[in-house]
Amino acid sequence: MRKKVLIALGGNALLQSGEKGTAEEQMVHIHETCLRFLELLKEGYTLCITHGNGPQVGSILLKNELSADQLPPMPLDICGAESQGMIGYMIQKEMRNQLKANKRKDSVFTICTQTLVDRKDKAFQNPTKPIGPFYSEKRAEELKKEKGWSIVEQIGKGFRRVVPSPEPMDIIEGDEIKKFVDEKAIVIACGGGGVPVIKNEDGNLQGVEAVIDKDLTAALLAKKIEADILMILTDVEKVALNFGTSKQKNLDWLTLKEAEEYLKEGEFGTGSMGPKMEAACRFVRDTGGQSIIASLDRALDALNEKSGTHIHK
Repeated sequence: MRKKVLIALGGNALLQSGEKGTAEEQMVHIHETCLRFLELLKEGYTLCITHGNGPQVGSILLKNELSADQLPPMPLDICGAESQGMIGYMIQKEMRNQLKANKRKDSVFTICTQTLVDRKDKAFQNPTKPIGPFYSEKRAEELKKEKGWSIVEQIGKGFRRVVPSPEPMDIIEGDEIKKFVDEKAIVIACGGGGVPVIKNEDGNLQGVEAVIDKDLTAALLAKKIEADILMILTDVEKVALNFGTSKQKNLDWLTLKEAEEYLKEGEFGTGSMGPKMEAACRFVRDTGGQSIIASLDRALDALNEKSGTHIHK
């Protein structure tokens, strides 16, 4: 039986530190990424793919800012949807090229995905997620008054907008995604955590100004499609204790209990490995499946238990 794998791509799969973010730069990385996907397909895995969008949304927001006197700026939910289409297109185009070169006929496509959040989520009273460009103190004060934004100072860099990061509750297009994955299609979905929406009293959906953690959405999507494995691909080969110190200890296998204890003790950074470990634990806890955190370059090795950190019941 073919195993279903939900792959959550880290930012390094699209853009690396120090790059400008040109289409050409991103396509180079996507080409390499799709070669890794092809290795997994050849081994018989069924893939569903999600990805980050931080740099891309940041660029879209900066363009909004620079052209605001000529074009109406778009709200954050629409910017998120725009980034899903852009990144999804780049991945699916390159993936089709790789499939054609290898005489495979797998279907591959992107679904612009909405993620349901609770309008009463406490995150809406406590925005914490930085987005967009940095501003001068004067401009930050103007934006606070003009738009009602929450803005914080990041020492040495300037002032930046922060938005809520609510918990993902459901994936609006989840049933459709599962249907296509069950038919062995390669589906790209929930980019950037999905476009955050709430349900109004009449049941209609409304986009909100928020950013959902992409790894937590990945865990929810993996559960929705009944994946066997949630694989979070990042720029390190394994999760480690005391990362970056002389006492660093790489982790190969962890039980759910061990992983949750490390999380509780604050072993992993809140802005880096912490959310990935939390997502990995949620998937194992909710489904009894297996989570893997590994490097993109060694994705197949990780599935063959030769690399990565594996979390299990």
